Amino acid sequence: MSVALTLMIMLVFMTVGMLIAAVLDTLFYRWLAGRTGGSLLTPLYAAAAEVSRQRISTEAPDRMNWFLSISGFLTLGAIGLAVVPLGPQSAVIGLETSVVLWGACESLVVVLVFLHGWSPNSPLALIGAYRYVAIGLPIMLLSMFVLIAAALPAESLDLRAIVTSQEDLWNVIRQPLGLPLFILLGLSLTLRGPLDYADGADLAGGTSIEDSGANRAGWQVARLSMLVGFSAVAASAFLGGYLGPVLPAVVWLAFKTLTIMAVIIALSHLLARMPVARMLGLIWKVLLPIAFLDLLLAGLVALA
Repeated sequence: MSVALTLMIMLVFMTVGMLIAAVLDTLFYRWLAGRTGGSLLTPLYAAAAEVSRQRISTEAPDRMNWFLSISGFLTLGAIGLAVVPLGPQSAVIGLETSVVLWGACESLVVVLVFLHGWSPNSPLALIGAYRYVAIGLPIMLLSMFVLIAAALPAESLDLRAIVTSQEDLWNVIRQPLGLPLFILLGLSLTLRGPLDYADGADLAGGTSIEDSGANRAGWQVARLSMLVGFSAVAASAFLGGYLGPVLPAVVWLAFKTLTIMAVIIALSHLLARMPVARMLGLIWKVLLPIAFLDLLLAGLVALA
C-alpha cells in the first residue's frame, strides 16, 4: 500500500471515527437521561452552532498558547492513529520504536492540557490545569508498564510487530490486566468521566470554561481526535489490530477501535469522579502495583 493511500485511509478513518464517537456520546447521554428521539446529527448541529458564535476572550489571554494547546492536542491524536498499522506493514508512521513515540505523545498531553488551562488567564481554568497535572503525571506510568508488557511477546517496540505477534493469541487474553488499566489511562487522556479533572463540571468546565466559538469547537474536536487515536492504539496493542478472517484488515481495525471507543464513552457516563486526593491514593496504592504485576507476569511468561 502506497504512503499516499495509507494517509488518505487514515484521514478518513479519523474523520469517521470522530463523528461516530460524537454520536455515541450523545446516545449514551440521552439513554442515561431517559430521553428518547432526537437526531443522530445533533453533534454536527452543535458544532456548527459553536463555530458560528462570537468568540469571547478574557482579559490578557495568552492567545498563542491557547492556539497551540488546541492544535497540539488534535495533532497528538492524529499521531496516535498514524503509528497504528492499518494492514500488514501499512502505517503512516512506521517506526521500530512506535510505542516510544506514542508514550511521548501521552506525556505531551499533560503539557497541552496545562497550557489550555493557563492560556485564558482565568482562575477556574488554571485550577483545572493544575488538577489535571496532579492526576495525569502518575497515571502515565500505567501506560509504561502495560505497553512494555504487551511488547514482550513481540520482542519489539514496533506496533506492527506487536500486532503480528497476536496472530495466535491476543494480548488481552495473555495479559488480562493490561487492557482495563490502559482504558483507565484513556479516560484521562481524553478528559472523560472519572478521570476528567481538567474540564470537570465541578469547575464549570475547568480549562475550557473560557472557550467560546471556534475555540470551544476546536477543543472538542481535539478531544475526539485523541479518543480515536488512543482507541486505535489500544485495539492494536491488545486486540490484534487489523488481524481477522474474511474481512479487509482496515475493517477489523475499525471494528475493534469502535469497541474500545464505546467502552470508554460508556465508562465516562457511568463512573463517578473521586476527589483528587482519593484518586491519587487509588493510582499509587492500587493501580500502579497492579500494572507492575501485569508487567512481572508478562516477563515471567516471556522467560518461560
